[in-house]
Amino acid sequence: MFADRAKIYIRSGKGGDGHVSFRREKYVPNGGPDGGDGGDGGSVIFEVDEGLNTLTDFRHIRKYCAQDGEQGGKKNCRGKNGADIIVKVPEGTVIKELETGKIIADMSSGNRRQIIISGGKGGNGNQHYATSTMQAPKYAQPGQPAKELNLFLELKVIADVGLVGFPNVGKSTLLSRVTNARPKIANYHFTTLNPNLGVVDLDGSKGFVIADIPGLIEGASEGIGLGHEFLRHIERTKVLIHLVDAASTEGRDPIADIYAINKELEAYNADIVHRPQVIAANKIDAIYGEENPIQKIRDEFEPKGIKVFPISAVSGQGLKELLYYVNELLLQINEPPTVFESEFNPDTDIVVGNEPYTVEFDAKKNEYIVEGPRIEKMLGYTNLESERGFQFFQKFLKDNEILDELEALGIQEGDTVRMYGLAFSYYKE
Repeated sequence: MFADRAKIYIRSGKGGDGHVSFRREKYVPNGGPDGGDGGDGGSVIFEVDEGLNTLTDFRHIRKYCAQDGEQGGKKNCRGKNGADIIVKVPEGTVIKELETGKIIADMSSGNRRQIIISGGKGGNGNQHYATSTMQAPKYAQPGQPAKELNLFLELKVIADVGLVGFPNVGKSTLLSRVTNARPKIANYHFTTLNPNLGVVDLDGSKGFVIADIPGLIEGASEGIGLGHEFLRHIERTKVLIHLVDAASTEGRDPIADIYAINKELEAYNADIVHRPQVIAANKIDAIYGEENPIQKIRDEFEPKGIKVFPISAVSGQGLKELLYYVNELLLQINEPPTVFESEFNPDTDIVVGNEPYTVEFDAKKNEYIVEGPRIEKMLGYTNLESERGFQFFQKFLKDNEILDELEALGIQEGDTVRMYGLAFSYYKE
């Protein structure tokens, strides 16, 4: 069966950790820090592949992970960047966040390649943290973590014209007659299980793309049959051709069929039913007797501005007039196809706060040392002489699990904790 939806998991690469090392060479007894930076993690990139027209491949492979960045090394050596992973999708694929259903990207129109989640940045090595007061920093920045996301992929066919109608009215026959498409044709319900695309070439015009949307039934908008799977492909079309069996070869009423289809379209998406429509009254070669069903259809719909064309998809009668009229409608519309706007940016949803710090015990001085850019910044803008400022700093130490690390090292009440020239006595709350 045609696969137009899929659920997959993606993960970007983690950034490599910065390295902590010091220059140690002969005749250079007090070499400075030379820890290299970590490499960036790989990104997850989606790219349109013209050779694909279904999402079938995602039924077999559901997990896509980019490569992690390598950690930095000694002698200022930077870690290698992780490789990106490129996910190929057919044009018209809408990428959504699985849990919320919000649109991340629409891989159609000019959007052929997009980074969905970026890899984590590599961390800085300890060479970046040397200052006049801290010439031998023993900490480096960890790489940013990987980002992960569950996605829902949905394929919405790109076509200028949607060909709709109940099963067995001749849509596949018409498409094979007027385009280069070669759909399978048989005489049973739901013969077409996937939208077939074809290009209509017209003399003196650039032509257009037409999609044979599989046969609808009443209740399709409520998901009966394969309703939702089919209706989603109509959303991008600019003009609709209603194909009906004017000869009523299966006993169906063509006027009732058109109203039924419009009702399903409106129930699914009210915007669709207000787009330009044309009625193709098919199977005129099978009309016998004095009764003229074509006139009845015209009397019903042409006063509403919907043009009716009697045709025979088998013999080709009336097709030229139909196609040129549809082409004129498209030229009047002159609008780009529907592109679904992004509602969700995975990169901005993940806040990474990973400035480094270290917590160590100095046995010689019998005191605990807490250092790092995060600590230095906090001390820089916190007034520790005020009660409120000191409470704020204590909360910072607790929230960042620095107190937990001190306790893990065995700190006792009354022990000294030193932070950039400031000494504190430790007392447990």
